[in-house]
Amino acid sequence: MRIAIPVAEGKLAQHFGHCEEFALIDVDPTTKQIQSEARVAAPPHQPGMLPPWLAERGAEVIIAGGMGVRAQQLFTAHAITVHVGAPADSPKAVAQAFLEGTLRTGDNLCDH
Repeated sequence: MRIAIPVAEGKLAQHFGHCEEFALIDVDPTTKQIQSEARVAAPPHQPGMLPPWLAERGAEVIIAGGMGVRAQQLFTAHAITVHVGAPADSPKAVAQAFLEGTLRTGDNLCDH
């Protein structure tokens, strides 16, 4: 499974559309182990572009602090599961908490 996490200043970005890069983390949900992490520069922000861009890179899950409703719908249309309201922590810590079922998500930190 590949998890995409938007990153700004080394931590999960609170708004995925304005991140510097994405951490693409390959995990084994059976063993709950992180297998690898790659960082890719985020393309210039254009509405509707990130869901297909991340789908092309094999993302199956995206974890963000905040995300607009339309973006969430586009991710779902590309078979990518969305989790919002995650804390600004290191991508590996976020991915590990997700694997262990301890990731605390809350309010969507985006209002559009």
